Amino acid sequence: MRLLATLVLALSLSGCGMSIVHKLDVQQGNLVAPETFAKLKTGMTRTEVRTLLGTPLLTDVFHANRWDYYFRSEKRGQLVEQNRFSVFFENERVTRVEGGPTLSAAGTAPKK
Repeated sequence: MRLLATLVLALSLSGCGMSIVHKLDVQQGNLVAPETFAKLKTGMTRTEVRTLLGTPLLTDVFHANRWDYYFRSEKRGQLVEQNRFSVFFENERVTRVEGGPTLSAAGTAPKK
């Protein structure tokens, strides 16, 4: 009987030693669909850009005329999608945009 109890206890505790780490799905930044990005035009005001794209993730104190938008998505610790672009202003109007929505890490177009 004592041997059976020891065996049951040993088998029960062996499951506690398994190390399965749960990794969260992480999404950071502004997810901007390619269709929405296509609506961004030179000459738009800051308010129009903020309404269309949302508040920028980064506003640089040293570059007040540049808004940086960034999006990163990870699933189980693996990069799924990453997008970055910058919107430049002069006299409160868009003068140019650098970057834009790109393909996901898997090589397919980003999902909505």
